[in-house]
Amino acid sequence: MSHSKGLVLVYTGDGKGKTTAALGVAIRATGRGMKALVVQFIKSPQRTYGEKMIFDKLGIEMYQTGIGFTWTKTPEEHRKALRSAWGFVKEKLEQEVYDVLILDELNNALAIDRFPTEDVLPLQEVIDFIQKYRKDTYIVITGRSAKKEIIELADLVTEMKPIKHYYDEGIPAVKGIEF
Repeated sequence: MSHSKGLVLVYTGDGKGKTTAALGVAIRATGRGMKALVVQFIKSPQRTYGEKMIFDKLGIEMYQTGIGFTWTKTPEEHRKALRSAWGFVKEKLEQEVYDVLILDELNNALAIDRFPTEDVLPLQEVIDFIQKYRKDTYIVITGRSAKKEIIELADLVTEMKPIKHYYDEGIPAVKGIEF
């Protein structure tokens, strides 16, 4: 039995692999002739990511709309980036039909509490957006600290739980594995 309605998938938790799981969905969908859009809310286009390099070759649209998790940026710079990222997502979905939409690190963005975000990334507006597009689009949302409202509307929620991580042994992020 095939499934015609879109689904909402959430990958959350403190363990590694949330973005990796979502990117796997984009690859699988593209392999099946579906059109995927990946928007990363926190990652900055100033850095190079292995997934962006291969997605460009595969024709998967991927955008880094953030300015990074950096303490050198002001709350206003982060707020501007979030407002811009959310506007970009809405605009893209109004212009074009995507089979798969990946909102990478959206949970992180919605969980920010160091500065106000409700006016630039309103939770209720995000929920309304998901409800509007879920009937035609598979929506994948990643990031730690998923809001209970996002968990409630999801069809699938997977929590990544760290058991052991080489960071704890002093091994930094590994090129080709983390970025």
